[in-house]
Amino acid sequence: MKKLGFILMAFSWVYSKPVIAQNQKAIITVSNPTSSERKEEVVAIAWKDILLKYPSIDTSNFKIINNLAKKDVPFQFEFRGEKTIQNLLVQVDLAANASTKLLIQKGKSGTSVTKTYGRYVPERKDDFAWENDKIAFRMYGKALEQTPKEMAYGVDVWVKSTSRMVINERYKRGKYHDNLGDGMDYYHVGYTCGAGNAYPYVNDSIYYSKNYVRWKVLDNGPLRTTFALEYDDWDVAGMKVNATKTISLDAGSQLNRIEAQYKYVDKPSMDLVVGIIKRKDQGTMLLDEQQGIMGYWEPQMGEDDITGVGTILSTPIIKMKVSNTQLLTQATSQKDVPFVYYTGAAWNKANVITSATAWFGYLQSYKNRIENPLKVTVE
Repeated sequence: MKKLGFILMAFSWVYSKPVIAQNQKAIITVSNPTSSERKEEVVAIAWKDILLKYPSIDTSNFKIINNLAKKDVPFQFEFRGEKTIQNLLVQVDLAANASTKLLIQKGKSGTSVTKTYGRYVPERKDDFAWENDKIAFRMYGKALEQTPKEMAYGVDVWVKSTSRMVINERYKRGKYHDNLGDGMDYYHVGYTCGAGNAYPYVNDSIYYSKNYVRWKVLDNGPLRTTFALEYDDWDVAGMKVNATKTISLDAGSQLNRIEAQYKYVDKPSMDLVVGIIKRKDQGTMLLDEQQGIMGYWEPQMGEDDITGVGTILSTPIIKMKVSNTQLLTQATSQKDVPFVYYTGAAWNKANVITSATAWFGYLQSYKNRIENPLKVTVE
């Protein structure tokens, strides 16, 4: 199968029998249940549902057609680390309260454009870096602990002003702290949560783990990249804890989905904080405990300009607060239950989100997307 990666433009349409091709095998209907436009959204269709309608499908010889635009639709097989296909991913634009029909037919699919990518970076002290067509990030690995002056615990942001995949180029040229026309890494993390990492929180103290020790790529584009980072045991107020953090980034999204699985034995639950590093100069903050949205529009950092950072929690919030160094959202994780939240960033020089108002609006819109997923049927 050739991978595809351009955006499906999808709008509401009136069904007409003559439009359906003679060799039609299945029809996917994607509906927007909200009164807001949904742009560049990646939606997952369970592969088992497709097999029920099209059991003889040849994964190397089928294509998806947007019935309205009469064009191939980009898609990706999602494995989630398994040997068999779990989901079929497509990317759609939908007007408010609209729907579209995607036709599965025999035939070769078109050319692809990669919109998400990630990899382990052994040449740079065990970094794990990932990106999409909007923004890029990295997490720090075990080798960095050998250079204490460079140690950092949180999520790092690499700002972008291009839709191209750039992290390999930046590592190769070794000047990722300089803006050579496509963005850069000017975001400082240090001994903080950076851009939205999560850690145990006991008696007003954050218990940071050391850096990740094992990694595994579960899926790698073109529409969604997912990987897992494992952390060895560390002491949390006398309790032994370890963690696995599974991170997904979709094409078109400013935010990652993080599923943090903490393992411990001494009690049924544990408080966590999700944090965002705060700069010395004044920025603009959003602390919405009711919606679980924490946003920060940083102060201007000279010629590097401004980064917005935000987190969204769907679980109940205990409280939000601002310390001398971080914005913090406190919540409770249940034993053996993944703690799911969203975190990400935007750069004003990308000329898409250019103000605190726009950034906070994006976060609020994203929360609405989480609570009201696109509806999918296969027939």
